[in-house]
Amino acid sequence: MRLCEYINTTREIANFRAILSVLAAAAKRLDARSASCSNRAMTETQKQSLDSWTSLDLVKRQAERYGDRVFCTFEHDPPLTFAQFESETDALASAFADLGVGPGDRVLTLALNSRAFLLTMIAVHKRGAIFVPINTELKGDFLAHQFRTVDPSIVVVDAVLRPAFDSASLGEMRIETTVVIGGAADPLPGTKAVAFDSLADTSARPGDVLPAAPQDICTIMFTSGTTGPSKGVMMPHAHCYMFGFGAGRATALSEDDRMFICMPFFHAMGLTIQFTSCLIHGVSAHIVRRFSATSWLDDVRACEATVTYALGVMPEFIFRQPETDRDKDNQLRLIVAVPIGEEWGAPFEERFDLRLMQAYGMTECNLPAFGDLKDPVMAGCAGYIVEDFYEVRIVDAETDEALPTGETGEIVVRPTRLSCFMAGYFGMPERTVDAWRNLWFHTGDAGRFDADGRLFFIDRIKDCIRRRGENISAFEVEQVLNNMPDIAESAVIGVRAEEGGEEEVKACIVAGGDAPDPVAILDWCTDRMPRYAVPRYMEFVGELDKTPTGKLRKQDLRDAGVTPATWDRETVGYEVRR
Repeated sequence: MRLCEYINTTREIANFRAILSVLAAAAKRLDARSASCSNRAMTETQKQSLDSWTSLDLVKRQAERYGDRVFCTFEHDPPLTFAQFESETDALASAFADLGVGPGDRVLTLALNSRAFLLTMIAVHKRGAIFVPINTELKGDFLAHQFRTVDPSIVVVDAVLRPAFDSASLGEMRIETTVVIGGAADPLPGTKAVAFDSLADTSARPGDVLPAAPQDICTIMFTSGTTGPSKGVMMPHAHCYMFGFGAGRATALSEDDRMFICMPFFHAMGLTIQFTSCLIHGVSAHIVRRFSATSWLDDVRACEATVTYALGVMPEFIFRQPETDRDKDNQLRLIVAVPIGEEWGAPFEERFDLRLMQAYGMTECNLPAFGDLKDPVMAGCAGYIVEDFYEVRIVDAETDEALPTGETGEIVVRPTRLSCFMAGYFGMPERTVDAWRNLWFHTGDAGRFDADGRLFFIDRIKDCIRRRGENISAFEVEQVLNNMPDIAESAVIGVRAEEGGEEEVKACIVAGGDAPDPVAILDWCTDRMPRYAVPRYMEFVGELDKTPTGKLRKQDLRDAGVTPATWDRETVGYEVRR
């Protein structure tokens, strides 16, 4: 079924589109909160007509402007110029046309960061089809879920990742073609196989590049699925463009910058934020396949990067590398890092001689908040609202009533312009409508505003533990634990010792060597956090499950709760001192 047919025939999605229309008609700007914040208003020189906010217009426009200037360099592939990006994706679009790819078709891509990945994405867009990048760690039922959700007509896969498909039960799904990157054509059962390199011999035919509009769905990107089955976020062209436009504007990107990209391209930060911002602002990028804390500084130094991004545990892992006398020997001026811990934020800036900036966003709602470099680095501070595109409120998670400044509640967002937001969850209309309760998109994140209008991200609501009438951020407790010399990393959750009881704090700990004495850990915590946040329970584990982008997966830990291996401070009569 074509996507347009799906939308037109699905009542819930039609309702969702009506909601967006109401929002667009009723949207009004929030009161200005800080005249000094540079990312608030679009100037005429920054603003391009939203009619041109498609990947097709963007690639063509930059090819005409920059020509043979090198756009991307890669860890394992030849460089790519702006002109080559346009001409080679034209040719690949014709090759995909020969394979039967047309408007609304989903092209599922399981590939590492590479030249072929980027060419595939734009060529798919040029055919009016929908690009579906998939987490390269997936296998078995996790991979099969995403296949079943999008029902792709064609699959593009890295040869090194091809075995993952053998573990996935695809049932009676019929995939017409398997395109294999970097190896022999090894098809999925029942499909024909084509080597990606052979498609490069196709001559471009102008009629094969189909027109696109900003509101057209160009990409489906799956959420991490940390608390349930992953959902496919339908992303219009303008939504993908806005990620890059907003990020480039907030970070003051210019042609003199050089971007280091180590985030995976199946994630919004690597693809739509970093890569797209480079394309919009004429910035060259160096792209590697994966993040390595041990080689990170050498990598950014070697490619002379001035800007990069780090998500989840990445910046903390970088900070925990042994200090050297060359730490300041780099050209970085800025790292956008989410989240930043109070214990290491300012010392990180001093050690590497750069600035840190935070932001707030999701694949679904784009980036409605950015930090301001005029402010000092503050843990959890996502910055000011991008008011020319978004409205943000803090509401009671149960009633959706707006909360006063300073109080913690759920972050809800809505756009002031159509198409700069997701268009729903593909194949999940009920989840789409549920997320848009009361005309606001519900993020599931806890946050608050300060008196100056800055948004502070507290934690995922599931990670915001309620104890003794206080909200406890799991992230903040983890930061204290992770700074103890004998602890490598930790995951903090709320558990209940008995049915109907209030939540207690449990810390799941990976030791840096021999497991430290639990009492010593409690003493460490007591000196560094409020007494209501000190963990009651502890459990030592060999490792913590994470997404490929560094986010902790905690659902299994929550499901397990208090186990026979859990240590309880009450068994030794430990009392947290005031």
